[in-house]
Amino acid sequence: MNSAVATGAKPAIRPLALACAISMSILAAQAGAQDLAPSSAPSTVVVTGARFPGDAASTPIGSTVITQNDIRRAGVNDVNAAIRKIGGVFGRQSLDGSPDFGLDLGGFGTNSAQNMVIFVDGVRLNENELSNTVLSTIPIDTVDHIEITRGGNSVLFGEGATGGVIQIFTRRAQQPGLHGSVFAEGGQFHEHDVRAALSQVTGPIAADLSVMRQGTQNYRANSAFDQDSMSLGLQTRFEGGRVGIRVESARQDSRLPGSLTLAEFEADPRRTKTPLDFGALNTDRITAFGEVRAGDVDLAAELSHRERNARSNYLSTDYPSVGAYDSRQDQLSPRARWRTQVAGMGNELVGGIDLIRWKRKTTSDYSLADASQSSKAVYLHDALRFDPAHDGRLAIGARHELFDKDYSDALSPGSAQSTAQSQNAWEAQASLKPLPLLEVYGKAGQSYRVANVDENSYTANGAILKGQTSHDVELGASVGDEARKLTLRAFRHKLDNEIFFDPTPTAYAPFGANTNLDPTEREGFELDGEARLAAGWRATAHLQHVVARFTDGPNAGREMVLVPKNVLTVRLAWQPTANQTVDAGAQFVDHQRYGSDFDNSCPAHVPGYATLDARYALQLNRWELALSGLNLADRHYFSNAFGCQDGIYPSDGRQMKLSVRYAF
Repeated sequence: MNSAVATGAKPAIRPLALACAISMSILAAQAGAQDLAPSSAPSTVVVTGARFPGDAASTPIGSTVITQNDIRRAGVNDVNAAIRKIGGVFGRQSLDGSPDFGLDLGGFGTNSAQNMVIFVDGVRLNENELSNTVLSTIPIDTVDHIEITRGGNSVLFGEGATGGVIQIFTRRAQQPGLHGSVFAEGGQFHEHDVRAALSQVTGPIAADLSVMRQGTQNYRANSAFDQDSMSLGLQTRFEGGRVGIRVESARQDSRLPGSLTLAEFEADPRRTKTPLDFGALNTDRITAFGEVRAGDVDLAAELSHRERNARSNYLSTDYPSVGAYDSRQDQLSPRARWRTQVAGMGNELVGGIDLIRWKRKTTSDYSLADASQSSKAVYLHDALRFDPAHDGRLAIGARHELFDKDYSDALSPGSAQSTAQSQNAWEAQASLKPLPLLEVYGKAGQSYRVANVDENSYTANGAILKGQTSHDVELGASVGDEARKLTLRAFRHKLDNEIFFDPTPTAYAPFGANTNLDPTEREGFELDGEARLAAGWRATAHLQHVVARFTDGPNAGREMVLVPKNVLTVRLAWQPTANQTVDAGAQFVDHQRYGSDFDNSCPAHVPGYATLDARYALQLNRWELALSGLNLADRHYFSNAFGCQDGIYPSDGRQMKLSVRYAF
């Protein structure tokens, strides 16, 4: 074993320092080589870094914007795939046959879903339980753009935003009259996807409707997945604002293929050991929203109600069980923005409150638990443009949040818990353009998360887990314009009381338990590049390098589990003629520790892998025909493995698909 890893000694050159050195050498060289004429006009994409719309010049530091055109060109069928394939975010194969891969911003392994926050039109989607956020229920045809902001963002977005924030924004129907599209796709594994979208604008009133039917037998035995979803929106505009309502509903049915050992995977990755297991998930969400401008002040709010009903049937074991989880969540998020001039400098002050109430009822053979959580948060964020000539920006912010949690289980006497916790977040950031094509920035702050109901209900001695805090530092630089651009971001998260499942057996928990870990760290850099290579050719790339390890305690220096050190995503788009497009991509994922390997004693790693995908589309007036393929090299690999060479969930093999789309 490497002595530096075994003893916790620091390497001679740490990733943060290395990234800064790369930044100064590469970026300075490119800045000097570039023509220093003013850059081209800003994009018309509307961004929302401070939870209010703004122009592209206000893009949040360290953010990636995926547009509707990007989604169409890549041919992705769901939001999760767009985030992975276009945004370069690492994702782990889902456990239930759904397209909802486990997304990981910043290298947080199996707890990645609890260390990032996902919003749709200002409404938080994260659940207060150990489950991934379900994105497949959002019809892809309703998406206008997606913003991915990496790094600590708890001031504006609350608990869990240490790894980053993903915001999804649906389209606002604006073109007068009736418009719409119909899409149908079929592929291997009996895959089918049928979608229809309509929008009608009459004067100040706009309505839109999207329906979707998806299904597949999937790659593995007993992994079939079927889903129906619907989204209906209605809004009206008036001078200085708008109000509206959106209703969404989805129904999922999944077969559950279970896990394999390494020997079973190598013999037949398509097999299942749980042929009788299945589950279902129903979700319904209604959101009312409003925006109004009064002089220099913008006011906005969302009021949402969500219900989630999950069913599980594990019938393939000697001890079959049936379970049901019924949860609901209400959120009210009013906020205000005041834009004014301070000593001749533009200033933007944003303040708001977030009120969330969540409840869940469990009905199963092993639990009759009632759980609830309410949170109340207040935040302020101020951004000052101090040097208009060099686009200088300075921002500071703070947040205070209170949590009240209650839990009891009629089948577990003495399990009742009631606790109150509070957490604080702060941030300070600055950016400057010393040259027309060069921008540099820095961020520092504190983010946090609290244990969810599943984590608190399974601890070693029944104790309530402490809140997790992270001290976040980020440095970056960006050089270039819309034709060629390179962005380097170096980051470090130093975490205290990280909340994680520790599989180490103890006298209180012979199979492991959720706990507060000894101090840990995530450190690394991300490199983004995009370039127009020639007429009709465009390339993009995203590289993430992260070292995740313990920094103190008996595991000091050891690597965290299920965190690949390197993830590289590359895409190439080619438009040979006005009515033809070709889009191809590749992703390389480095090896990683098995999920139970806390002491780094497992003699093997989850192997690294690379996958290829491509799409060709032909436009014929209002019709589009497309042929696409996933995992074109038909690699046998896996990204989820919860034991040492065990607990493996194989990833999908090669799949070819043919689609047709008609727009009017």
